[in-house]
Amino acid sequence: MATDTLPNTTATTVPAYGAEQIRVLKKLEAVRQNPGMYIGSTDVKGLHHMITEIVDNSVDEYMGGYGSRIFVTIHDDDSVTVKDEGRGIPTGIHQEEQRSALELVMTELHAGGKFGGGGYQVSGGLHGVGASVVNAMSEYCRVEVRHEGKIFLQEYDLGEPRKKVRAIGESDESGTTTTFLPDKNLFETMTYDFDSLATHFRETCFLNRGLQITFIDERGKGDREATYYFEGGIESFVRHVNKHRAVINTPFYVNRTVPSGTGNVGVEVALQYNDGYSESLFTFANTINTQDGGTHVTGFRSALTRVINDYARKNNLLKESEPALSGDSVREGLTAVVSVKLIGIRPQFESQTKNKLNNAEVKTVTESVTASALMQYLEEYPTDAKKIIDKCLTAARAQEAARKAREVVRKGSGEGTALPGKLADCSERDPARCELYIVEGDSAGGSAKQGRDRRFQAILPLRGKILNVERARLDKMLGSETIRTLVMALGAGIGDATDMARLRYHRVIIMTDADVDGAHIRTLLLTFFFRHMVQLIIDGNIYIAQPPLYKVQAGKDKRWVYSDEEMELAVKDMGGYDKVGLQRYKGLGEMNADQLWETTMNPENRTLMQVTLDDAALADEVFDMLMGANVAPRKRFIQTHAKSVKNLDI
Repeated sequence: MATDTLPNTTATTVPAYGAEQIRVLKKLEAVRQNPGMYIGSTDVKGLHHMITEIVDNSVDEYMGGYGSRIFVTIHDDDSVTVKDEGRGIPTGIHQEEQRSALELVMTELHAGGKFGGGGYQVSGGLHGVGASVVNAMSEYCRVEVRHEGKIFLQEYDLGEPRKKVRAIGESDESGTTTTFLPDKNLFETMTYDFDSLATHFRETCFLNRGLQITFIDERGKGDREATYYFEGGIESFVRHVNKHRAVINTPFYVNRTVPSGTGNVGVEVALQYNDGYSESLFTFANTINTQDGGTHVTGFRSALTRVINDYARKNNLLKESEPALSGDSVREGLTAVVSVKLIGIRPQFESQTKNKLNNAEVKTVTESVTASALMQYLEEYPTDAKKIIDKCLTAARAQEAARKAREVVRKGSGEGTALPGKLADCSERDPARCELYIVEGDSAGGSAKQGRDRRFQAILPLRGKILNVERARLDKMLGSETIRTLVMALGAGIGDATDMARLRYHRVIIMTDADVDGAHIRTLLLTFFFRHMVQLIIDGNIYIAQPPLYKVQAGKDKRWVYSDEEMELAVKDMGGYDKVGLQRYKGLGEMNADQLWETTMNPENRTLMQVTLDDAALADEVFDMLMGANVAPRKRFIQTHAKSVKNLDI
């Protein structure tokens, strides 16, 4: 384990530091030197971000009332074309800069129509860097603009214009077509994920009623194509999320725009209850996914809790002597989408990542719009209203039982000595340096305990499969010894009471066998974290260990390989099957402590997969389908993907 060292302050040689050491990065050079600052990363997420930046500009046009169709195409050479039917980027000469506005937008940071000049009343982009950043990080970029009866063109290499903007033809249409080829020298991968991008485009169309996005992938043997259009908007979104669940009520929907300060706030809310036990809430501001919530979420939840209680008491479904229903109780089994649009008002986000909305006026408007419309809905649909109240009352009784169970867990996970007996803790006390391996079975747990570095690696063996929390209420879940042990070991609490400051390990590593049972246990653990400790996933604390499948050895030449394909290559490289010794590891317990350390636990050699939450709606849908009570969708999924299975352990 590396140790921190202090710089040598007694050194006699001082590096030169004068005016000549100060460097100014010209134009878009800063983007190419620090790509992660502008697109988040240079892996597949960053690659996708290049596409969504351009698409979002087209969506902003649609939100302004221009052009209802967007076409996205990934070409065989990995270039991408985005075409819209908006107004087209202006091509006239900018008076101050004496250059075409198109060239300014494509080559200058913080240049665009989103800074109060009246170009956009509603926009997801705030900083004017999207198009220029994509251009800077592309080997080649071509922009065609159709407006004023003509077609204008400018092409770029590594962000630099080849020539000035020029007219190349005539057209009665309007819009912008951008084609770009990401610079392979800047990105770790050039392999786009069709499904991930398609999910993003589908969500965008849910949020923009009437928008159509056609997505075409020309790579490979046959084109893949998907078109998204939802006349129902976010009401269709809610129905989509609940499609594998037994629903309780007809969807509630409201869409109103209210004056506020210097502009207007549009509030769009859709919700529907199901017979599950988890809340599925998706929130957006100007179509940006506000993963960490914000003032619109606070307003929505306040209105929901108040209206449910007021209606229940008014209709004698909740007696005056009974305590009010809590927020947790009224949100059990809730699927909701809250989308606000700030019109003529600049959105205030907590950080550059735009994960949390901070505009104070949005809380009041969202609460008022939701409360009045929801009360009207409950009065117009009394049968549905009674089903919802009954669901909330049942949840409240279970919540009380869960509160008592949670108290036991809280005391057990406090800063004392009351840690689970199965936990082999580490000596390090700085959570940022600590790792917890969640290991399947006592046998593997024994090997892991012997092989670990006890300074910073803790081991928690689990016996058997944990409870499927997708089908259990919190009280039943906390009645499970395995789950109580896990929560106590982590120390951060559970559900809404999760306190990340008390998390005892900043790397929580799931390490299970490379077989069907191991995969099932891993899925059960991921379901638990997604439903009840999702902040650990959001903050990047959850990892999956990658133990090897085979050891291939010929004399002193020993190789650990992690797939059948790697094994075949290794065997061939080492002289063939008659020349090598081949050992297949189905279980971690089959490895001795030294082997487990060498392959799976040593930070210098191991491979860890970090669990991320790129698309909450898709994750919610998949977990519900695979782990929920409804058998038919799961059966269809298995039948559809059966031919894709490469390694079947039976």
